[in-house]
Amino acid sequence: MSLSRKLMVDGEQTVATTRTHVKVLLIPFLILLVVCVAAGYLIAKIGDQGDNVVGWVIVGLALILILWGSLLPFLKWLTWTYTLTNKRLVEQKGLLTRTGRVIPLSRINDVAFEKNLNDRILGCGTLIIHDASEQAGLELNDIPHIEAFHRTVTNLVFEKHDTTKNDEAI
Repeated sequence: MSLSRKLMVDGEQTVATTRTHVKVLLIPFLILLVVCVAAGYLIAKIGDQGDNVVGWVIVGLALILILWGSLLPFLKWLTWTYTLTNKRLVEQKGLLTRTGRVIPLSRINDVAFEKNLNDRILGCGTLIIHDASEQAGLELNDIPHIEAFHRTVTNLVFEKHDTTKNDEAI
């Protein structure tokens, strides 16, 4: 899910699009697994006793738990993207209400990343971007292949700053 072409300015090209690492879906997957196993066990345990109202109540509760515990976190993960273009970094998120933040590459002052032991094993990390505004820096959590993404952002920022200085000299 890349940045829509209608949201791009003239001459802008997508360099990279990413979302958080799939590790954030581990807990929702475990919730899905536990709820399905528990619901299946409870339905099998009650069997054909009574008028099956209890079975339908169990299925209804299981569906609600799956929606809130697994499907919504998955959709949130799916719709939260970070797009790097040759002119800016764009964060977009939201299911019903889309929100986002745009940082022009020419305004970025600092690009750093953090990786704890867990992130090093999984090959992801947090990218921290500080720009020339009064807002707090942007933290891109659990970005896969963090070193490559960091290197790409840094190279684009250096290129943008070099062309900005050359434009000012003219």
